[in-house]
Amino acid sequence: MQLVVARIGRAHGIKGEVTVEVRTDEPEKRLGPGAVLATEPSSVGPLTIETGRVHSGRLLLRFAGVRDRGGAEALRNTLLIADVDPEERPEEPDEYYDHQLIDLDVVTVDGTEIGRITEVSHLPSQDLFVVERPDGDEVLVPFVEEIVVEIDLDEQRAVIDPPPGLIDDRAEVASARDADAQAEQTAASADGDDSAPEDAGR
Repeated sequence: MQLVVARIGRAHGIKGEVTVEVRTDEPEKRLGPGAVLATEPSSVGPLTIETGRVHSGRLLLRFAGVRDRGGAEALRNTLLIADVDPEERPEEPDEYYDHQLIDLDVVTVDGTEIGRITEVSHLPSQDLFVVERPDGDEVLVPFVEEIVVEIDLDEQRAVIDPPPGLIDDRAEVASARDADAQAEQTAASADGDDSAPEDAGR
């Protein structure tokens, strides 16, 4: 299967290097020298990585046949795509490819069904599961071990232990509104009771 592993950014310098936005947990494996990658748009590729280095926290790549800034700029916003065996798993036991997580059922530790993972969003601070609820709404679940306590690929499920408000925030808001309404009703009722004796005395 094909997976997007990077997006080419702007040119760096005048010798054909480009910055890349890495979209894989294994850049050394997927984006190393000699790697041949398909592209989107397909007319640009395939591209063969000639050199790679890290500069100021960004990965810089140079591709075979690209020797100047103009050639590098022409590649801007191109997606780099690697062929990956669907059965392949990352070397680290607690790491997963996005395609392994998509469509997993999400349940809480007590077995309550939450929904299914439709997307894995990679943010600078953390990764998030985009979980579609049975009613069509979405909830974002941080992919951290304190919340996602188990990934079972054989059973095709992710078990979570969500903190209060992560999943049931709408219910809490509704309860708060109900409580406020009840308090207002009680106060109004109390005001009515106070005025009744005065009316009766007139």
